[in-house]
Amino acid sequence: MGFIDDIKEDQKMQIQAVCVVFFLLAFPSYFFLKAAATDDPAGMGGVGTYSVTGDISYIDFDNGGEYIADGQTLTIPLNTDSLGSMDMDKNIVGVLVTMNYNEDEAVSGGPQCGFAGGQDAPDTITGVATHAEFTNSEEGQNGASSSHSVTTEWYNSSMIGTEVEGLSESEIAEQLDSNGAGLGDYTIEITVNAQAGNAPLGCTRTDNGEDVTYTVQLIVLDFEITPYIEIEDI
Repeated sequence: MGFIDDIKEDQKMQIQAVCVVFFLLAFPSYFFLKAAATDDPAGMGGVGTYSVTGDISYIDFDNGGEYIADGQTLTIPLNTDSLGSMDMDKNIVGVLVTMNYNEDEAVSGGPQCGFAGGQDAPDTITGVATHAEFTNSEEGQNGASSSHSVTTEWYNSSMIGTEVEGLSESEIAEQLDSNGAGLGDYTIEITVNAQAGNAPLGCTRTDNGEDVTYTVQLIVLDFEITPYIEIEDI
């Protein structure tokens, strides 16, 4: 007896077959309707609930090092015209500046000062990263740490890795896609405020600044927006 004959004679198999056909038709149709229901002319999904995922990568933009005197600021002007065309086409959503430094206080006053020369005082290194109207600053101190970073961003990072409700797909994309806003001029500023520590009688401590090395990277976001489907909705 063939499979078709079995179905004809077995009511249970008939019900199972109907269920299989129903789900084969219903599932694709449901997902299509959820994804295609739209009032957006670009064909993106309408207001609903969406899962948002994203991956971050970096473009090396600049690096270097310089001795920065106490109270002085190193200003680094940059422009994305220096990038290749492939990098300029990416979704640039921020800039990351990492600064590295050490302590280089000098002690003078005689041989004894090398053994009992007092204690270093921490210096404050401040980094500022600016692009268009977006700016941010962070400061760090040598001693406990020898580096810190400053990040300036122009996208809604809180959406990544979440389910977003009450917005259309295009409205979500507007908060994640820079649409070229990452191109243009950048200004990086690094300022040193040095402090000399204490020294015993007959010894002198001086701190005229710090050697600071830096790297500048552009932050690239690749994101995906998909309709959020709950099984109980089906």
